[in-house]
Amino acid sequence: MAMKPKKPGRAERIGEQIARDLAQIIPLEVRDPRVGLVTITGCEVTPDYAHAKVYFTVLGSDPESSRAGLNAAAGMLRSCLFKGLRIHTVPTLHFEVDESVMRGFEMDALIAKAVSRSADES
Repeated sequence: MAMKPKKPGRAERIGEQIARDLAQIIPLEVRDPRVGLVTITGCEVTPDYAHAKVYFTVLGSDPESSRAGLNAAAGMLRSCLFKGLRIHTVPTLHFEVDESVMRGFEMDALIAKAVSRSADES
């Protein structure tokens, strides 16, 4: 018996829902002082829905210690998600620092510096 093909984009939709839900759950449920002020920037779910890589940025905390705190709370966060998501298996969560946002800030700073330097030369 052939398996019914999965809807295209389902993993993306589930990833977006997980990111939205975590953005609400983390400030309410995570008491770990290492975590700090976290912003969820995205979530990638594997095709088998077993794992989800959750990307975040943090203000006022070391990103690595924040990552450690979030990964320590991943099991509890997963069970919170399970209550709200209507899927058979909720993926195991893996938190990663979103480097792209930091690179964007660095690029903005370099552009601003170049623009001000060219304005000084004119």
